[in-house]
Amino acid sequence: MRLIRSELLALDGAAIRYGQCWEDADVLTEALGLQARHTCLAIASAGDNALALLAASPRAVIAIDASAAQLACLALRVCAYRVLDDAELQAFLGAQPSRERPALYARCRPLLGAHDRAFWDARPRAIAAGIVSAGRFEGYFAAFRRWILPLVHDVAAIASLLTPKSRDERARFYARTWNTPRWRAAFRAFFSRAVMSRLGRDPRFFEFADGDLATHLLERVRHALVELDPAANPYLRWILTGGFGSVLPFALRPENSAKIRANLDRLSWQQCSLEAFIARSEAPIDRFALSDVFEYMAPDRYAALLEAIVARSAPGARLAYWNMLANRTCPAALAGRIVPDEARAARLHAADKAFFYRRFVIEDVA
Repeated sequence: MRLIRSELLALDGAAIRYGQCWEDADVLTEALGLQARHTCLAIASAGDNALALLAASPRAVIAIDASAAQLACLALRVCAYRVLDDAELQAFLGAQPSRERPALYARCRPLLGAHDRAFWDARPRAIAAGIVSAGRFEGYFAAFRRWILPLVHDVAAIASLLTPKSRDERARFYARTWNTPRWRAAFRAFFSRAVMSRLGRDPRFFEFADGDLATHLLERVRHALVELDPAANPYLRWILTGGFGSVLPFALRPENSAKIRANLDRLSWQQCSLEAFIARSEAPIDRFALSDVFEYMAPDRYAALLEAIVARSAPGARLAYWNMLANRTCPAALAGRIVPDEARAARLHAADKAFFYRRFVIEDVA
Protein backbone atom coordinates (compact mmCIF):
# COMPACT_ATOMS: atom_id res chain seq x y z
CA MET A 1 0.00 0.00 0.00
CA ARG A 2 1.26 3.46 -0.85
CA LEU A 3 2.06 5.64 2.12
CA ILE A 4 0.89 9.15 2.79
CA ARG A 5 2.99 11.70 4.64
CA SER A 6 1.45 11.04 8.06
CA GLU A 7 2.28 7.34 7.74
CA LEU A 8 5.80 8.09 6.54
CA LEU A 9 6.36 10.27 9.57
CA ALA A 10 5.26 7.43 11.81
CA LEU A 11 8.01 5.19 10.43
CA ASP A 12 10.50 6.98 12.66
CA GLY A 13 8.57 8.49 15.53
CA ALA A 14 11.74 9.61 17.33
CA ALA A 15 13.02 11.72 14.43
CA ILE A 16 12.21 15.42 14.21
CA ARG A 17 11.65 16.09 10.55
CA TYR A 18 10.69 19.76 10.95
CA GLY A 19 11.88 22.00 13.76
CA GLN A 20 9.75 24.84 12.43
CA CYS A 21 6.82 25.17 10.05
CA TRP A 22 7.79 25.96 6.47
CA GLU A 23 4.42 27.37 5.43
CA ASP A 24 3.58 31.05 5.70
CA ALA A 25 1.17 31.59 8.59
CA ASP A 26 0.28 35.06 7.28
CA VAL A 27 -1.06 33.39 4.15
CA LEU A 28 -2.74 30.60 6.08
CA THR A 29 -4.55 32.79 8.60
CA GLU A 30 -5.83 35.15 5.92
CA ALA A 31 -7.01 32.25 3.77
CA LEU A 32 -8.95 30.54 6.55
CA GLY A 33 -10.61 33.66 7.95
CA LEU A 34 -11.08 32.05 11.35
CA GLN A 35 -13.86 33.41 13.55
CA ALA A 36 -14.87 32.83 17.16
CA ARG A 37 -17.43 30.16 16.23
CA HIS A 38 -14.99 28.03 14.22
CA THR A 39 -13.30 24.75 15.06
CA CYS A 40 -10.15 24.23 13.03
CA LEU A 41 -8.26 21.02 12.28
CA ALA A 42 -4.55 21.54 11.58
CA ILE A 43 -1.58 19.37 10.69
CA ALA A 44 0.76 19.93 13.64
CA SER A 45 4.20 19.70 12.02
CA ALA A 46 6.45 21.69 14.40
CA GLY A 47 3.50 23.54 15.93
CA ASP A 48 4.08 27.15 14.81
CA ASN A 49 1.07 27.38 12.54
CA ALA A 50 -1.31 25.55 14.87
CA LEU A 51 -0.36 28.17 17.46
CA ALA A 52 -0.72 30.99 14.93
CA LEU A 53 -4.34 29.99 14.35
CA LEU A 54 -5.08 30.76 18.00
CA ALA A 55 -4.46 34.47 17.37
CA ALA A 56 -7.92 34.66 15.79
CA SER A 57 -9.56 33.34 19.01
CA PRO A 58 -11.42 30.45 17.36
CA ARG A 59 -13.56 28.08 19.37
CA ALA A 60 -10.94 25.34 19.10
CA VAL A 61 -7.84 24.25 17.19
CA ILE A 62 -7.18 20.51 16.98
CA ALA A 63 -3.64 19.67 15.86
CA ILE A 64 -2.87 16.18 14.59
CA ASP A 65 0.27 14.40 13.45
CA ALA A 66 1.26 10.77 13.17
CA SER A 67 4.72 11.64 14.50
CA ALA A 68 5.23 11.73 18.26
CA ALA A 69 8.37 13.83 17.68
CA GLN A 70 6.42 16.53 15.87
CA LEU A 71 3.83 16.63 18.62
CA ALA A 72 6.65 16.93 21.17
CA CYS A 73 7.75 20.05 19.27
CA LEU A 74 4.26 21.47 19.63
CA ALA A 75 4.00 20.51 23.31
CA LEU A 76 7.28 22.24 24.17
CA ARG A 77 6.21 25.37 22.31
CA VAL A 78 2.97 25.48 24.28
CA CYS A 79 4.89 25.29 27.54
CA ALA A 80 7.27 28.01 26.37
CA TYR A 81 4.38 30.34 25.53
CA ARG A 82 2.94 29.73 28.99
CA VAL A 83 6.03 30.54 31.07
CA LEU A 84 8.35 32.74 28.96
CA ASP A 85 8.01 36.36 27.93
CA ASP A 86 8.45 37.34 24.30
CA ALA A 87 12.21 37.91 24.43
CA GLU A 88 12.76 34.66 26.32
CA LEU A 89 10.46 32.79 23.94
CA GLN A 90 12.37 33.98 20.89
CA ALA A 91 15.71 33.17 22.52
CA PHE A 92 14.60 29.73 23.69
CA LEU A 93 13.17 28.59 20.38
CA GLY A 94 16.22 29.80 18.48
CA ALA A 95 14.88 32.89 16.76
CA GLN A 96 17.59 34.92 18.53
CA PRO A 97 21.11 34.00 19.74
CA SER A 98 21.21 32.81 23.35
CA ARG A 99 23.27 30.75 25.79
CA GLU A 100 20.40 30.56 28.25
CA ARG A 101 18.32 27.91 26.55
CA PRO A 102 19.05 25.09 29.03
CA ALA A 103 17.93 27.36 31.87
CA LEU A 104 14.84 28.41 29.94
CA TYR A 105 14.06 24.77 29.24
CA ALA A 106 14.27 24.06 32.97
CA ARG A 107 11.43 26.53 33.46
CA CYS A 108 9.32 24.93 30.72
CA ARG A 109 10.07 21.33 31.65
CA PRO A 110 7.67 20.93 34.62
CA LEU A 111 4.71 21.68 32.35
CA LEU A 112 5.53 18.90 29.91
CA GLY A 113 3.86 15.53 30.08
CA ALA A 114 6.03 12.57 31.01
CA HIS A 115 6.54 11.35 27.42
CA ASP A 116 7.43 14.78 26.05
CA ARG A 117 9.67 15.52 29.04
CA ALA A 118 11.62 12.32 28.40
CA PHE A 119 11.83 13.14 24.69
CA TRP A 120 13.40 16.55 25.29
CA ASP A 121 15.54 15.48 28.25
CA ALA A 122 17.24 13.10 25.82
CA ARG A 123 18.01 15.95 23.38
CA PRO A 124 20.08 18.56 25.24
CA ARG A 125 21.90 19.57 22.04
CA ALA A 126 18.63 20.37 20.30
CA ILE A 127 17.56 22.45 23.29
CA ALA A 128 20.89 24.30 23.41
CA ALA A 129 20.79 25.03 19.68
CA GLY A 130 17.15 26.16 19.68
CA ILE A 131 14.43 23.79 18.56
CA VAL A 132 13.68 25.70 15.35
CA SER A 133 16.95 24.14 14.13
CA ALA A 134 16.20 20.63 15.38
CA GLY A 135 14.70 18.98 12.31
CA ARG A 136 16.22 17.04 9.47
CA PHE A 137 14.90 19.65 7.05
CA GLU A 138 16.60 22.45 8.97
CA GLY A 139 19.81 20.41 8.98
CA TYR A 140 19.60 20.27 5.19
CA PHE A 141 19.38 24.06 4.98
CA ALA A 142 22.19 24.40 7.54
CA ALA A 143 24.43 22.26 5.34
CA PHE A 144 23.63 24.51 2.39
CA ARG A 145 24.35 27.61 4.47
CA ARG A 146 27.65 26.25 5.80
CA TRP A 147 29.15 24.39 2.87
CA ILE A 148 27.55 25.58 -0.38
CA LEU A 149 26.53 29.21 0.00
CA PRO A 150 30.05 30.48 0.92
CA LEU A 151 31.36 29.02 -2.34
CA VAL A 152 28.93 31.20 -4.27
CA HIS A 153 28.21 34.40 -2.35
CA ASP A 154 30.14 36.12 0.42
CA VAL A 155 28.79 37.69 3.60
CA ALA A 156 28.57 41.11 1.96
CA ALA A 157 26.39 39.82 -0.88
CA ILE A 158 24.05 38.10 1.57
CA ALA A 159 23.81 41.25 3.68
CA SER A 160 23.05 43.29 0.56
CA LEU A 161 20.36 40.83 -0.50
CA LEU A 162 18.66 41.25 2.89
CA THR A 163 18.81 45.06 2.76
CA PRO A 164 15.51 46.75 1.78
CA LYS A 165 15.30 47.72 -1.91
CA SER A 166 12.68 48.70 -4.44
CA ARG A 167 11.40 46.06 -6.82
CA ASP A 168 13.56 47.45 -9.66
CA GLU A 169 16.62 47.47 -7.41
CA ARG A 170 15.95 43.88 -6.41
CA ALA A 171 15.66 42.85 -10.05
CA ARG A 172 18.99 44.49 -10.90
CA PHE A 173 20.70 42.95 -7.89
CA TYR A 174 19.37 39.51 -8.77
CA ALA A 175 20.48 39.80 -12.41
CA ARG A 176 23.89 41.37 -11.82
CA THR A 177 25.02 39.99 -8.48
CA TRP A 178 23.06 36.97 -7.30
CA ASN A 179 22.01 34.88 -10.29
CA THR A 180 25.51 33.87 -11.41
CA PRO A 181 26.36 30.66 -13.30
CA ARG A 182 28.06 29.39 -10.14
CA TRP A 183 24.90 30.07 -8.11
CA ARG A 184 22.71 28.18 -10.58
CA ALA A 185 25.08 25.23 -10.78
CA ALA A 186 25.53 24.93 -7.02
CA PHE A 187 21.82 25.34 -6.41
CA ARG A 188 20.85 22.71 -8.98
CA ALA A 189 23.31 20.23 -7.50
CA PHE A 190 22.36 20.73 -3.85
CA PHE A 191 18.61 21.07 -4.34
CA SER A 192 18.29 18.13 -6.69
CA ARG A 193 15.84 15.41 -5.85
CA ALA A 194 18.71 13.00 -5.15
CA VAL A 195 20.45 15.24 -2.60
CA MET A 196 17.24 16.38 -0.92
CA SER A 197 16.11 12.75 -0.65
CA ARG A 198 19.38 11.84 1.03
CA LEU A 199 19.72 14.81 3.37
CA GLY A 200 16.42 16.66 3.68
CA ARG A 201 13.30 14.61 3.04
CA ASP A 202 12.37 10.95 2.81
CA PRO A 203 12.75 9.85 -0.85
CA ARG A 204 9.21 8.41 -0.77
CA PHE A 205 7.92 11.96 -0.42
CA PHE A 206 8.70 12.35 -4.13
CA GLU A 207 6.69 9.33 -5.29
CA PHE A 208 3.99 11.47 -6.92
CA ALA A 209 6.14 14.46 -7.82
CA ASP A 210 5.78 15.97 -11.27
CA GLY A 211 8.62 17.99 -12.78
CA ASP A 212 12.23 18.79 -11.95
CA LEU A 213 12.69 19.90 -8.35
CA ALA A 214 15.72 22.16 -8.84
CA THR A 215 14.19 23.95 -11.83
CA HIS A 216 11.00 24.60 -9.91
CA LEU A 217 12.90 25.87 -6.87
CA LEU A 218 15.12 28.18 -8.93
CA GLU A 219 12.01 29.80 -10.39
CA ARG A 220 10.49 30.24 -6.95
CA VAL A 221 13.74 31.65 -5.54
CA ARG A 222 13.72 34.32 -8.23
CA HIS A 223 10.16 35.20 -7.21
CA ALA A 224 11.23 35.46 -3.57
CA LEU A 225 14.26 37.63 -4.33
CA VAL A 226 12.67 39.96 -6.86
CA GLU A 227 8.88 40.03 -6.59
CA LEU A 228 8.89 39.71 -2.80
CA ASP A 229 11.07 41.64 -0.37
CA PRO A 230 13.91 39.45 0.96
CA ALA A 231 14.47 41.93 3.79
CA ALA A 232 10.99 41.13 5.16
CA ASN A 233 11.09 37.36 4.70
CA PRO A 234 11.78 35.34 7.89
CA TYR A 235 12.01 32.00 6.05
CA LEU A 236 14.58 33.23 3.56
CA ARG A 237 16.51 35.01 6.30
CA TRP A 238 16.70 31.80 8.36
CA ILE A 239 17.89 29.77 5.36
CA LEU A 240 20.67 32.26 4.59
CA THR A 241 21.74 33.27 8.12
CA GLY A 242 20.40 30.67 10.56
CA GLY A 243 18.27 33.21 12.45
CA PHE A 244 15.32 35.55 12.08
CA GLY A 245 16.78 38.73 13.54
CA SER A 246 14.00 41.28 13.80
CA VAL A 247 12.02 39.67 10.95
CA LEU A 248 9.86 37.21 12.83
CA PRO A 249 7.34 34.65 11.59
CA PHE A 250 3.71 35.20 12.56
CA ALA A 251 3.57 33.22 15.81
CA LEU A 252 6.61 34.96 17.33
CA ARG A 253 5.59 38.55 16.68
CA PRO A 254 4.63 40.21 19.98
CA GLU A 255 1.32 41.47 18.60
CA ASN A 256 0.37 37.86 17.88
CA SER A 257 2.06 35.99 20.75
CA ALA A 258 -0.09 37.80 23.34
CA LYS A 259 -3.25 36.58 21.60
CA ILE A 260 -1.82 33.08 21.29
CA ARG A 261 -1.07 32.96 25.03
CA ALA A 262 -4.62 34.06 25.82
CA ASN A 263 -6.04 31.17 23.79
CA LEU A 264 -3.71 28.26 24.60
CA ASP A 265 -6.49 26.38 26.36
CA ARG A 266 -8.37 26.23 23.06
CA LEU A 267 -5.62 24.09 21.53
CA SER A 268 -5.53 20.30 21.76
CA TRP A 269 -3.45 17.74 19.92
CA GLN A 270 -3.41 14.04 19.23
CA GLN A 271 -1.24 11.51 17.47
CA CYS A 272 -3.02 10.11 14.42
CA SER A 273 -3.14 10.36 10.65
CA LEU A 274 -5.55 12.68 8.88
CA GLU A 275 -7.44 9.69 7.52
CA ALA A 276 -7.83 8.16 10.99
CA PHE A 277 -9.04 11.43 12.49
CA ILE A 278 -11.61 12.00 9.75
CA ALA A 279 -12.83 8.40 10.00
CA ARG A 280 -13.67 8.71 13.68
CA SER A 281 -14.61 12.39 13.77
CA GLU A 282 -18.14 13.17 14.90
CA ALA A 283 -18.23 16.93 15.49
CA PRO A 284 -18.21 18.98 12.26
CA ILE A 285 -15.06 20.93 11.40
CA ASP A 286 -15.25 24.48 10.06
CA ARG A 287 -11.69 25.05 8.88
CA PHE A 288 -8.91 22.72 7.72
CA ALA A 289 -5.23 23.78 7.72
CA LEU A 290 -3.82 20.81 5.84
CA SER A 291 -0.21 21.79 5.14
CA ASP A 292 0.94 19.89 2.04
CA VAL A 293 -0.43 16.55 3.23
CA PHE A 294 -2.06 15.67 -0.11
CA GLU A 295 1.29 15.98 -1.90
CA TYR A 296 2.17 12.48 -0.75
CA MET A 297 -0.98 10.66 -1.86
CA ALA A 298 -1.96 8.96 -5.07
CA PRO A 299 -4.74 10.91 -6.83
CA ASP A 300 -7.41 8.32 -6.06
CA ARG A 301 -6.54 8.25 -2.39
CA TYR A 302 -6.50 12.03 -2.25
CA ALA A 303 -9.96 12.14 -3.84
CA ALA A 304 -11.34 9.58 -1.40
CA LEU A 305 -9.96 11.45 1.61
CA LEU A 306 -11.24 14.77 0.29
CA GLU A 307 -14.71 13.28 -0.07
CA ALA A 308 -14.54 12.00 3.53
CA ILE A 309 -13.50 15.47 4.70
CA VAL A 310 -16.47 17.03 2.91
CA ALA A 311 -18.83 14.54 4.56
CA ARG A 312 -17.60 15.59 8.01
CA SER A 313 -17.40 19.31 7.36
CA ALA A 314 -19.64 21.98 8.79
CA PRO A 315 -21.69 23.96 6.25
CA GLY A 316 -19.46 26.55 4.62
CA ALA A 317 -16.26 24.83 5.75
CA ARG A 318 -12.98 25.88 4.17
CA LEU A 319 -9.80 23.97 3.32
CA ALA A 320 -6.36 25.47 2.78
CA TYR A 321 -3.32 23.51 1.62
CA TRP A 322 -0.19 23.70 -0.54
CA ASN A 323 1.13 21.85 -3.60
CA MET A 324 4.81 21.73 -4.42
CA LEU A 325 5.50 19.08 -7.07
CA ALA A 326 2.21 17.16 -7.18
CA ASN A 327 -0.97 18.82 -8.43
CA ARG A 328 -3.75 18.26 -5.93
CA THR A 329 -6.92 20.29 -6.42
CA CYS A 330 -10.60 19.42 -6.35
CA PRO A 331 -11.26 16.37 -8.55
CA ALA A 332 -14.11 16.44 -11.07
CA ALA A 333 -16.14 13.99 -8.99
CA LEU A 334 -16.46 16.61 -6.24
CA ALA A 335 -17.28 19.56 -8.48
CA GLY A 336 -20.25 21.37 -7.00
CA ARG A 337 -19.57 20.03 -3.52
CA ILE A 338 -16.24 21.85 -3.28
CA VAL A 339 -15.78 25.32 -4.76
CA PRO A 340 -12.17 26.46 -5.33
CA ASP A 341 -11.42 30.10 -4.52
CA GLU A 342 -8.79 30.41 -7.23
CA ALA A 343 -8.51 34.20 -7.27
CA ARG A 344 -7.85 34.52 -3.54
CA ALA A 345 -5.52 31.52 -3.56
CA ALA A 346 -3.48 32.98 -6.44
CA ARG A 347 -3.22 36.35 -4.72
CA LEU A 348 -2.03 34.79 -1.48
CA HIS A 349 0.36 32.46 -3.26
CA ALA A 350 1.96 35.45 -4.95
CA ALA A 351 2.62 36.92 -1.48
CA ASP A 352 3.72 33.64 0.14
CA LYS A 353 7.02 34.18 1.97
CA ALA A 354 7.55 30.41 2.22
CA PHE A 355 8.20 30.71 -1.46
CA PHE A 356 8.99 27.20 -2.68
CA TYR A 357 5.44 25.90 -3.23
CA ARG A 358 3.99 25.69 -6.72
CA ARG A 359 0.41 26.40 -5.68
CA PHE A 360 -1.71 27.41 -2.74
CA VAL A 361 -5.23 25.97 -2.67
CA ILE A 362 -8.34 27.35 -0.99
CA GLU A 363 -11.55 25.33 -1.30
CA ASP A 364 -14.96 25.97 0.24
CA VAL A 365 -17.47 23.23 0.99
CA ALA A 366 -20.73 24.10 -0.73
